[in-house]
Amino acid sequence: MKSLADLRKDYARAELDEAHADIDPLKQFEHWLQQAIEAEVPEPNAMTVATVGESGRPSSRVVLIKQVDARGIVWYTNYASRKGRELAANPFAALQFHWVELERVVRIEGRVEKVSEAESDAYFASRPLASRIGAWASPQSEPIESRGTLLKRAAEFGLRYGIHPPRPPHWGGYRLVPDYWEFWQGRPSRLHDRLAYALQPDGAWARKRLAP
Repeated sequence: MKSLADLRKDYARAELDEAHADIDPLKQFEHWLQQAIEAEVPEPNAMTVATVGESGRPSSRVVLIKQVDARGIVWYTNYASRKGRELAANPFAALQFHWVELERVVRIEGRVEKVSEAESDAYFASRPLASRIGAWASPQSEPIESRGTLLKRAAEFGLRYGIHPPRPPHWGGYRLVPDYWEFWQGRPSRLHDRLAYALQPDGAWARKRLAP
């Protein structure tokens, strides 16, 4: 196997400067997300969510963004999962998008809240039937004996609810309300571009360049 220390890549696809970056981080994010979609980056809506529970030990996992607007960034999951328990204990999280093909990273931090039940109901109803049954079948983050156990539970809930399963009470959406954004664009010689936006008490965003 090739030495990991010898794996290198020089970045030269684009640049990120203050003259062309939007003063509103949400608009800048939406612009980059649209470019990732148009470039057919694999799963451009995939993001890492990092949380910290009562123990102070961080954990991370990949989820899919389902909505973004002025209110924040939304994803859906099992509230009883490890991330759900950690968010109940410490309602703050950090998100990261990594669009490798575009040599870009976006980091976002902020407070997390549950979306309304109406929003969760509406999104749940839009999901494929198998995914809705899966939300009932999977005791997310809990130990199970085997994959067979999971498939058996899926079959049981499928028989119970048919084609109209209701949303499980333990399943729904979270919304991260950003107070910090960071945009990273890979550049040659590891002299990357980094622009950070921090929310100010008056609701304005202060932008500054960070050393790579």
